[in-house]
Amino acid sequence: MAPHNPFDRISEPNQTSYPTPAFLRMARSRRSRTPVLIAIAGLLLLILGWRSSVKLSVKSPFSTSYRLSSNGPLLYSAPNLHSQIESPLLAPPTRDDNNTVPMGLQKTNPSFHLLLPATESNSNFCKTLLSTFALAYPPPTLINYGKKFDGDSWDKGSHAGKIRGVYDFLSDKKKVKDEDMVLVVDGYDAWFQLPPAIMIKRYQQLIIEANNRLRRRYGTELKIAEGEGGSEMGPKYIQTVVFGADKLCWPNGLSEPACAAVPYSTLPKDVYGPLTDTDPEGFLNRPRYLNSGTVMGPAKDVRAIYGVAVEKVEKDNRGTLGDQFVFAEIFGEQEYQRESQRLSTQGAGGRWYEWLSSALGASDSPLATNQTINNMTVIPGRRYEFGIGLDYTSAMFQTMTHSAHDIDFLTYNDSTSFPEIMAEHQYLRAFPSVPPMDIQYAHGPLWYSSPGNHSLEPKDSILLPHSDKLDDLPGHLDWFEVPLATNLYTGTVPSLLHINGDKSLLDDWWPSMWYHPYGRALVRRYIRSTQTRQAARAAAAGGQTWWDVRGGRGGVWTDTGLWMSWGEVCKNAEDVFQDGKGKWGREEGSRKVTNGFGKVVITDEDEDE
Repeated sequence: MAPHNPFDRISEPNQTSYPTPAFLRMARSRRSRTPVLIAIAGLLLLILGWRSSVKLSVKSPFSTSYRLSSNGPLLYSAPNLHSQIESPLLAPPTRDDNNTVPMGLQKTNPSFHLLLPATESNSNFCKTLLSTFALAYPPPTLINYGKKFDGDSWDKGSHAGKIRGVYDFLSDKKKVKDEDMVLVVDGYDAWFQLPPAIMIKRYQQLIIEANNRLRRRYGTELKIAEGEGGSEMGPKYIQTVVFGADKLCWPNGLSEPACAAVPYSTLPKDVYGPLTDTDPEGFLNRPRYLNSGTVMGPAKDVRAIYGVAVEKVEKDNRGTLGDQFVFAEIFGEQEYQRESQRLSTQGAGGRWYEWLSSALGASDSPLATNQTINNMTVIPGRRYEFGIGLDYTSAMFQTMTHSAHDIDFLTYNDSTSFPEIMAEHQYLRAFPSVPPMDIQYAHGPLWYSSPGNHSLEPKDSILLPHSDKLDDLPGHLDWFEVPLATNLYTGTVPSLLHINGDKSLLDDWWPSMWYHPYGRALVRRYIRSTQTRQAARAAAAGGQTWWDVRGGRGGVWTDTGLWMSWGEVCKNAEDVFQDGKGKWGREEGSRKVTNGFGKVVITDEDEDE
C-alpha cells in the first residue's frame, strides 16, 4: 500500500500494463507458490555457490568502540559501556559532602547525555521532565531554550533550528566526548517509562541483532583497524544509531528514498493479521519509516548525522518541512545506496534469484518493486553511510502515529482485564501476560528517585523539608503492581512513549503512567535525595545512578550552561501533578525556597502570581 503523505506533491509517471505470463500467474497463487519455490531451491543452491562477491579494504567512519566479538562468528558487539561485573553502565564520579567532584578526580568512563529540544516551558514539557526525575535519567540539557524563531516556514523554522542546536552542543568537545552516549528526545511529547539501565541494555541488544542481520544480508569486507595499523574481516555495514520507527511515511514524497527505499520491518509479515501492510489507512502497517523525535547512539556518530542534516538545511534548503523530512531523507539515501550496491555487485545466480523473487512477490528488497524512486542519484565520493537503523519492535521508543490501538496499560498482577483486551485484538500472536525479564529483575519503580540507602535521605533539608502530607509513598512497590504501557503485538514494554500523532493522548494517557499518583512526592524525593560520598557509593553498588561531569539534580541545564531547578521551570505545573495539593513550593504556606546554588527560586512575591 502507499504510505500516508499529506505533504506529497509528486505524482508517479503513468506505467504501461502488460499481460502476466501464465507461469507467473500460477506461481503467484497461494497454493502454488510454495511448491514452486521448493522446486527451484536445489537449483538455487548450485547457482548461488558461484555467486560473486566484492571484498574491499576500507576504514570505518564509526565509533571505534565497535569491535568484532570473540564469542562467536563475526558477531558485532555494542558499545562497551559496562564492565563484566554488574556495575553502573555509566558510573558517576564519587562526590564529596557538598555535591562536588573531589579535586583531581577524573571521570574516565563515558557520560550519558540526555538532550531535550525545547524553546520554553509548559505543562507538556514538565511531564517529560517529571518522567526523567522519577527514573533518575541524567539531568537533561535543553536545546534552544529561550530562543525565538521567526522564519517563513510553517513552524517558523524551529524544527530545522533544533538540528543546528543539537549539532552545536555535540560539537563542543569540552562537554561531549566521542565515546559518550547521546539520547535526543522531543521535549514536549515524550514520557520515559523505564529506567536508563534498561534503555541502554536494550539499545545494546538491538545493535547486536541489527549488525548480525546486516552481515547476513550484505556480507563482509576487509576493515582497516583505526589506530592499530592492522586489518580484519568485518561486516560491510554496521549500525550504531537508533531512531524510532513509524507506521507512516511523512512528509517526504512517496516516491523518494525516505519512503520507497527503506527496509521492511523485522516484525512478522502477518503481525496484524491478513491485512498487515495492506491497510489503506496505515493502522495495520508494520513500522518501517524513520521518526526523528527519538534518537540514541555514540556522540561521534550522532554528531555526524546532525552534521549532514545541517548541510541539507543551510546549504541545500531542505529544511522547510522540518527535521522529520531531513532525517528521513538521510536514512532513505543510506538505504538506497546500500541496496543499489548489493544488487549491482551480484553474480548471475544472485540476479536471477532477485528477479524470480520479485516476480513471485516474495522479494525482501524495497528496490525490487516497480515503484519509481525519485530524487536519488548516488554521487561518487559523497558520504551516505551513517550507521542508522530503526527500533522496529518499539522496545526502546514507542511512536504513536496510528499505533495507539497497539498499546494498552497492563497491570500484570491483575489479569481480570486480560480477556477483554484480547477480545479487542483478535490477531494477537501471543498475549504478554508477564513483563519482559529485564523489568522483572530491575529495582522496584520507586527506587530510582532516590537510589542507594534511603536511610541517608535528609529529613531536615533546607530546600524541601520532609512532609508527611507531601512525601507519602508506598513502602514497597514492584513492577507487577503498576500499570505499564505495553505493545500487545510485539510484547514489549517500551522504555519511552513518544506521543506523536493524536495529541489528545497527552491528556488522556498521562493519568495512566505508573508515576502519576506519586508525581509530587517523587520529584521532592529526587531533589532532596543526598549526593554525599556515601550515597554515591551506595548508588554505584546498585548500578543505577547516572550523572554527567556537570552534576546537578532536580533541574535542567541549558545549552548555554545555565542551571535551572524544577521550581524555576515548572513552578506553575499543577496540572502535571493533578493532586489538588497546590502550587509547587507553596503547598504548606508561604516560604522562601532556594536552589542548589543558593539562588532564590520561590519568594513571597510569587504567592500572588
